[in-house]
Amino acid sequence: MSKQTTHHDVVILGAGFGGLGMGARLKQAGIEDFAIFDKGPGLGGVWRENSYPGAACDTEAHLYCYSFFPHLRVSRMYAGRDELMGYLERLADHFGLRPHLSLNSEVTSAVWDGGSALWRLQVAGSGEHTARVFIPAWGQLNTPLIPDFPGLADFHGEAFHSARWDHGVDLAGKKVISIGSAASAVQYVPEVAKAAGSLEVFQRSANWIMPRNQVIFSDEQLDAFEADPGTFEQSRRHLHDFRENGFERTRRDTDAQRAGVEQALAHLAAQVPDPELRRKLTPDYEFGCKRILRTDDYYPALMRPNVHLVTEAIDAIVPEGIRTTDGQVHEADVIIFGTGFSSQAFQGDLRIIGASGEDLKERWAAGAEAYLGMSVDGFPNLFMIYGPNTNLNHNSIITMLEIQQGYILEVLERLLPEPGASVEVRGRVLAGYNANLQNEMEGSAFSSDCSSWYKNAAGKVINNWSGTVEEYRTLAGSWNPADYVLSGSVLPLRDMVKA
Repeated sequence: MSKQTTHHDVVILGAGFGGLGMGARLKQAGIEDFAIFDKGPGLGGVWRENSYPGAACDTEAHLYCYSFFPHLRVSRMYAGRDELMGYLERLADHFGLRPHLSLNSEVTSAVWDGGSALWRLQVAGSGEHTARVFIPAWGQLNTPLIPDFPGLADFHGEAFHSARWDHGVDLAGKKVISIGSAASAVQYVPEVAKAAGSLEVFQRSANWIMPRNQVIFSDEQLDAFEADPGTFEQSRRHLHDFRENGFERTRRDTDAQRAGVEQALAHLAAQVPDPELRRKLTPDYEFGCKRILRTDDYYPALMRPNVHLVTEAIDAIVPEGIRTTDGQVHEADVIIFGTGFSSQAFQGDLRIIGASGEDLKERWAAGAEAYLGMSVDGFPNLFMIYGPNTNLNHNSIITMLEIQQGYILEVLERLLPEPGASVEVRGRVLAGYNANLQNEMEGSAFSSDCSSWYKNAAGKVINNWSGTVEEYRTLAGSWNPADYVLSGSVLPLRDMVKA
């Protein structure tokens, strides 16, 4: 016997920062009829999944939290994974989100039913659910990617992706290989190096790395933040402005970009005295084209006697390890894939069907795009959090999420009181917005000539926002009904001419 359909005003997909923050904003607004589905066994999203040694945030902790729920007692400026998970657990408790959470509940399809103006959602394990509004908060780095290396299935040792860390594998004294040397690897490599008998780090391209300069707060400072949250907010505003000014580093051929190069090269020179190793660690592409990393520990780890950097390309994985194109076989007991994510498969395996029967995956075949990163014409009452072209390389993504949540909440407060009402962004509005955005990208390092997860195979920047956070806030700080087709009565717009 099939389970009965369950209805909600709002369904949120994902219990990470984006989804939990949206749930908190709904509670603040007095909207109680909502559910948050997550396919994982716990909340936390990317922070739940990435439990590798050394996992931490490379954005300042005073920025990497919601303004409506400040992380007052975060112990250090660049917080570790466990501390961020604790923040999310407290956020869920503070706003009473746990009764709304359904874990181990993967949304497998979402189909718009125009007759009833509802989304019909199939959820593994709990049947069909309907929702007035569907809010995917699926993130951009949630599908681990392991390249199809020849011979992978023949490897005799242990192998796993950094985002699926196998804590049952003891690395002590083992021959370990890390394939990849980017954002995750620069954090786990120093920790693995301490345990492994030997560690070889396979690098496809070097990274632009800035110093982290970690700050650990004293008990007196934490007490002061808690006693007077205004002092925390002052720190937050200062850091926000500082990081906003840093956006100029990602614009091509600017003095700020040249200053960023000088700072990164100075950091490399200060930590790596060996000129040959320094040469291998010097990027050959434009500053800002790939993600700019922050670490004080990675370069010193590479100079340990048990660590070796490998820049030869991989030919194949063999039973005893990895064979490179120079014919050398690198033996390994364990291979760790720090090979990133399928960053542009926003919807993953989820099938989303719009008003005309169009599949969102097919709509996005040439590259994902959405108005303000949230709305797509043909898909009414669907608003994405952290959608296409909303990622940053200079400031806190949490601020972007909060702007998006405020925008969506404004729509909901006008939409939900009217049964059967729907809103859909106008096609010409999305087309014009995306054309302007891509035009702005021409002056950005994001679009320069390097291999980057920001771009698709055709070179179109899919993930990143083209400006500063404040420029995004100017556009997305409030909902403009004129950008949307309004069907039914949408408060307080009943007297507007509907297209």
